[in-house]
Amino acid sequence: MTLGIDLGSSSVKITVLNTDTGKVAAQVQLPEGREMHMDAPQPGWAEQAPERWWALVQRGCRQLLAVEGIAAEQIAAIGISYQMHGLVLLDAAGEVLRPAIIWCDSRAVALGEAAFGALGADYCLGNLLNSPGNFTAAKLRWVQEHEPEIYDRIDKVLLPGDFIAQRLTGRAATTASGLSEGVFYDFRQAAPADRLLAHWEIDTALLAERVPTFGEQGRVSAAAAALTGLRAGTPVTYRAGDQPNNALSLNVLNAGEVATTAGTSGVVYGVTDRIEYDPKSRVNSFAHVNHTPADPRIGILLCVNGTGILNSWVKNKFGAADYPAMNAAAVETPVGAAGLRMLPFGNGAERMLENRRTGASVHGLDFNQHGRGHVFRAAQEGIAFALAYGFDIMKGMGLEATVVRAGRANLFLSPLFREAFVNTTCTTVELYDTDGAQGAARGAAIGAGIYASPAEAFVGLECLRSIRPQTALQQAYGAAYADWQALLARQLEQG
Repeated sequence: MTLGIDLGSSSVKITVLNTDTGKVAAQVQLPEGREMHMDAPQPGWAEQAPERWWALVQRGCRQLLAVEGIAAEQIAAIGISYQMHGLVLLDAAGEVLRPAIIWCDSRAVALGEAAFGALGADYCLGNLLNSPGNFTAAKLRWVQEHEPEIYDRIDKVLLPGDFIAQRLTGRAATTASGLSEGVFYDFRQAAPADRLLAHWEIDTALLAERVPTFGEQGRVSAAAAALTGLRAGTPVTYRAGDQPNNALSLNVLNAGEVATTAGTSGVVYGVTDRIEYDPKSRVNSFAHVNHTPADPRIGILLCVNGTGILNSWVKNKFGAADYPAMNAAAVETPVGAAGLRMLPFGNGAERMLENRRTGASVHGLDFNQHGRGHVFRAAQEGIAFALAYGFDIMKGMGLEATVVRAGRANLFLSPLFREAFVNTTCTTVELYDTDGAQGAARGAAIGAGIYASPAEAFVGLECLRSIRPQTALQQAYGAAYADWQALLARQLEQG
């Protein structure tokens, strides 16, 4: 058996995988009945407490082993998936210096844009594959400028998953894939981005040592074993950001394969074997879990911040009892929500919109025509349209796909959302019963050598159903999408 930890921004999910059958043996998700809180000390900021993450991992591991009757000795290896782009700062004693600045925080946008201008597109895009934008490196520069007393005490800079691994093993480390997601990695040099760091006067010694994505990264310490119930000496053998890991969970490892997810944020993630980038950094290129300089695997990531968080907001504000009730009301309304449109960009700066903070907005509301069902439909259609808009950018980079794989979770549980997505993107969606925690557990098994090859890791992974576009619905959604695109263009023109 292997154990997978998936640290999201709304919850921590932990799964034990039976590696013989490829099936889940046990799973727990915390906190129960609610989502983890995000702090917003100022507009556009988003922070979480890393020690809160660690407390949930401890409790989840103990609960999983005790309630499900799994012996710690049965866990052969541990894998970790985590919310990407977050900044965790530790001092020399391994203590957290400040709350983590997480993925949807917008405070460092101007700093990243200034560095892009100073260093030039040739270097930033050719070497980093991205503008420094709003990624982890830019957030570190923000701390340096605005919180120098904290910056001066930094011993190591970690990503959220690196922090969980450090708490488990006592070893501060990261991966090449992790460095690339923070825009700390130079693809031409296959090394840390010294030129960017020098421009910002950041000492490369603050970066943690590199370990392989698959393979031993440390072992559970006696102290962590006492806190979690895990066996001391259990190896951590895999870690990856949530979107590369989601792709792994769906067996998306090769060029031309595409995965998608729609949780708090929504993502389309495609793999190419070429060093590709978007000249405007509206979609971003990172080292995939199986990337090597000799055999490139680049994950092209489209992220829309305001997806599940919009759906949750609408449910709560408009009084739906639960998501099934909300979906039932939505399907009673016509495709296009009778002209009601939503732009779902209310969760920080959107990379797809070149790091603009346009805010979410509702358009075409008619008090005499529209009810709750129209609002619910317009929200899900707006999310699907935003993902299709980004998917069109990816297609412009040569990433053509007719099939997209997704886990049966979050917004993909909604028949209406699935219908809107497939008929707007004109792709078939294959649904699988998997998630990030399962992916982390499979990754751990690969890293521990339990499976002879990655292909063997997907025993037990079955396609539950395929949702294909329909001609009549493509026409209806195409018209609504065109109207939505025109609305977005007008809003962007207005600044």
